[in-house]
Amino acid sequence: MRGRFLPEGRALHTPENTAACGSLFSLRQAMEQETVLEGRALSCSPEHDLLVSVGPFIGRIPREETALGVAEGTTKEIAILSRVGKPICFTVVSISGAGDDAPALSLSRRRAQALAQEALLDALRPGMVIPCTVTHLEPFGAFVDIGCGLVSMIGIDRISVSRIPHPACRFSVGQEICAAVAGVDREQGRVRLTHRELLGTWEENAALLAPGMTVAGWVRGVKDYGAFIELFPNLSGLAEPSPDLRPGDRVSVFIKSILPQRMKIKLLVIDRLPPEPGPTPLRYHITQGTLSHWRYAPEDCQKPGAETFFT
Repeated sequence: MRGRFLPEGRALHTPENTAACGSLFSLRQAMEQETVLEGRALSCSPEHDLLVSVGPFIGRIPREETALGVAEGTTKEIAILSRVGKPICFTVVSISGAGDDAPALSLSRRRAQALAQEALLDALRPGMVIPCTVTHLEPFGAFVDIGCGLVSMIGIDRISVSRIPHPACRFSVGQEICAAVAGVDREQGRVRLTHRELLGTWEENAALLAPGMTVAGWVRGVKDYGAFIELFPNLSGLAEPSPDLRPGDRVSVFIKSILPQRMKIKLLVIDRLPPEPGPTPLRYHITQGTLSHWRYAPEDCQKPGAETFFT
């Protein structure tokens, strides 16, 4: 099921997709079987039809077939315009002029999305880990493609344990990530996602460090009693107060001590570092399977921490 309905762009250069788009015979088979294929949107007409490369051929997606909701007016026109130059999924609706060198291919992204929506809502269960692609970022969360351009959102509080001012601190548009299904609303046709559970528990992250190490981190909060330094997306420590630190600063820190029972890491700021051009690459502790329960804090720690039950 996931092989047919991956986020757009992940199947474009696969041997299966290349073979299916390579000849009129294979395209006709794909049409008969309603196989979801991928091409690249080349241009958008004044009428908002999309021209799409389909192997050696060119196909057309009429405006009302460019996405679910376009014909009903619930999907904005920018959703069509923004596909130009990007991979796009579709089913083949018709092939005419098959004897010519340039047959007319009529395609439908709306149908591909309808098939994906039906399959995903039927197959996905809470706790399942799925591949996603970041499509755009807002202050309140990250929107991701979960299959054939169908979009779900990861709220900013579900991106990581370490608090961030904006999802751009963690993701970039076009980035391929993993997420866990938090819930499925079949009536609304929506899938709710979470992300922080895949980035490791406190113990899993702290195991990568040791007292005496000096590492880089990000200042995420400044208080009178010290500065909170993000060492990993799911792990922060507390540094001694410094009047020069501001949220968003990148710094090097010396690890003074690690206290699992209190879930604390004591730090000393060494130096301010130049900012990086983009988000730090993510280190996933879980990339597949199904979660039933996730607890951030160590078992012998009495301090409350993030906890998720997937039901």
